[in-house]
Amino acid sequence: MGIRSRIKKRLPIFGRKTVSPVAPTPTNDNVEASHFEPEPYNEPASPRGDQDVQSFLKDFVTQNQIVIFMKGSPESPSCGFSANASAILSSYGKPYAHFDVFLDQDVREGVKDYSQWPTLPQIYIGGEFIGGSDILTQMHQSGELKSELDALEVKASND
Repeated sequence: MGIRSRIKKRLPIFGRKTVSPVAPTPTNDNVEASHFEPEPYNEPASPRGDQDVQSFLKDFVTQNQIVIFMKGSPESPSCGFSANASAILSSYGKPYAHFDVFLDQDVREGVKDYSQWPTLPQIYIGGEFIGGSDILTQMHQSGELKSELDALEVKASND
C-alpha cells in the first residue's frame, strides 16, 4: 500500500470531491447562527471632537506644559522616533501630555502647519515648539533639555 493510499484511508476527505452542506438559516430556534454576523467597525473618536484643528492645537499646547504629538502612545509607540522622544521625556519623571496622531488625520496634518515642521513627533515645552526627536535627543545629551524643564518648573511655581 502506497503512502497516498494510506493517507486516503486515514483522511477520507482527501482527494474526494464533496458538496458542502447548506448552512442553516437563522431562526428564533437557532440562536447560535445569529452570533456569526460581524460587528460593524467603529472608527475611534478623536479627542478633538468637532473643534477646529488649529484652535484645538493651540489650546492643547497652551493647556499642557509638556506636549508630544506622536505616532502611537508612550506605552505603545508606533515608530522609532516617537519611541525615542517619549522615552527621553519619560526619563525626566515629569508629567507630559501626548496626542496619538493616528486618531485624527486632520491633527496629523494640522500640527505640521501649526509648527511649520514637516515631521513627527513634535515636542512643545511651555507652549513653545522645541522640535522633533533629533533635536530633543541633542538637547537631552547636552543638558539643555534638563535646564528647559527646570526653568519651566520654576516659572510654574512663580505663577
